[in-house]
Amino acid sequence: MRSLLLHIYQDDGLEGRLQVALDLARRFDAHLTCLQAVNYEVAMPGDFYGSVVIEMLPHLREQAAKLREKLEQRLSHEDVRWDWIEETGLMDTRLLTHAALNDLVILGADAPGRREGSPSYLVGALSIHGRTPMMVVPDHITNLDCDREAFVCWDGSSEASNTLRAAVPMLKLSRHVCLATVAERKSYDGADLPATQGAEYLSRHGIECEMIELPFESRPIGETLQSAALARKSGYIVLGAYGRPRMLEGVFGGVTRTMLSDPELPLLVAH
Repeated sequence: MRSLLLHIYQDDGLEGRLQVALDLARRFDAHLTCLQAVNYEVAMPGDFYGSVVIEMLPHLREQAAKLREKLEQRLSHEDVRWDWIEETGLMDTRLLTHAALNDLVILGADAPGRREGSPSYLVGALSIHGRTPMMVVPDHITNLDCDREAFVCWDGSSEASNTLRAAVPMLKLSRHVCLATVAERKSYDGADLPATQGAEYLSRHGIECEMIELPFESRPIGETLQSAALARKSGYIVLGAYGRPRMLEGVFGGVTRTMLSDPELPLLVAH
């Protein structure tokens, strides 16, 4: 990975997101592009003519300029190559545009206007409409140790396979890779690939992995997987995003939705 795209937005997770981006840039000797998408399309209840929004624009521009100045000063003292892009427009549209020529997008698990218990709409938009893998960073995460165990969620689907391929550069850095499946109460019909094929694929890239099967429980599968990763003290989780290009409110499948709604560890996600 030589080109990283970092979403710049003033929220509680910005500091951690920046640290993760710097950790990855140093480890891969990558170029870091900071994308500040200034969203001026703000809807205010009762503001039918946009007068309140017009009054807010100078303040929004001022706040964006202050954030850029602060972070550019900081980045000038970091040992990574970087540039800054500031654009006006919807965040998901700007991220999708620039993600096309980057190897990884780093963005927060939260997003402006996200409802509690729901995944970020930005993650949904980039998962379903984009082709670039993402590192989704929870607000409380302050760094990313690429040497720690990588916990790969495997169900044999095309989404899991695509994500496994995208994760290879990072998996090569991990001291240990765990390929985890959940023993669901259904018979194998040959539609999905068994865990052994995922392990064989990794072995061809010089990556050894441990295959584990977690018991099926009454709680959501996403909770089972995340609890196992936490218990193993994994550094991050690799997750194939299952979903369909419909309204982003319900775009994700159950496991993906559970893990993206309240993640405890960074998630390497692709579709």
